[in-house]
Amino acid sequence: MHIHFLDPYQEGNSPLHKIDPRVLFVITIGFIFTVSLVPAGDWPIYILLYSLVLSGEILSGIRVGYFLRRSLLALPFIIAAVPILFTLEGPALISVAIGEWNLSFSQAGLERFLSILLKSWVSIQAAILLATCMPFPDLLQAMRALGIPRLIVAVFALMWRYLFVFADEAVRLLRARAARSGELETKNRKTGGSMLWRGRVAGGMVGGLLLRAYERSDNIYAAMVSRGYDGEVRSFPLPKLHSGDWLLLILCFSLFSILLFSAYLFF
Repeated sequence: MHIHFLDPYQEGNSPLHKIDPRVLFVITIGFIFTVSLVPAGDWPIYILLYSLVLSGEILSGIRVGYFLRRSLLALPFIIAAVPILFTLEGPALISVAIGEWNLSFSQAGLERFLSILLKSWVSIQAAILLATCMPFPDLLQAMRALGIPRLIVAVFALMWRYLFVFADEAVRLLRARAARSGELETKNRKTGGSMLWRGRVAGGMVGGLLLRAYERSDNIYAAMVSRGYDGEVRSFPLPKLHSGDWLLLILCFSLFSILLFSAYLFF
């Protein structure tokens, strides 16, 4: 059952849900590093890597469409890679004249851009799969058990907590606006003022959201400190890894090594 509508975790009895959080976290990080190290343009390796993610999504028992929709989060960040199309040297594929400027992108630029797009898309799907099959408190425990510094884990924990604070305050503001907004009986007429007026109102709401969320987060942190919070994630001792967990780690990292070796040797 979801604690919050932003929480991606979904309960289940799939094999991925039963894997030790430390093992699943290490495998996911290793997979993302493998994806990032694959040279640009190694399309067969990209297909194999995506097939691994797709297999995990199917194995989790959750609809694949859920992961595809959430992975669209990577698209806005791809805009930062667009200049690569026009900066890498090589034979021009398409030239576009914009006033006095003549922009042309090369095959090398297109290959690099598509590689960044696929790497980001596959990596985000792997991260979504991790968050969907593991509760966030278990993820924090796994990070501390693996020796990740306490400050970094605390930053992740507070960021996750305050994300819900922002969401709750935004819901309250939208509910208050809806309660104070009237609707005209005429269907062909829209309520509200001009676009400039709407933008001014939206800007005021965003400013109010930041102030209210900051005040509430300050109160939450003060309450945490008064209850003894010192930045450490405390829990019961985690069980030792079984031989099956070590075998799974060895198999996964052996597969990642084979894929990287193939990428640099045969392509």
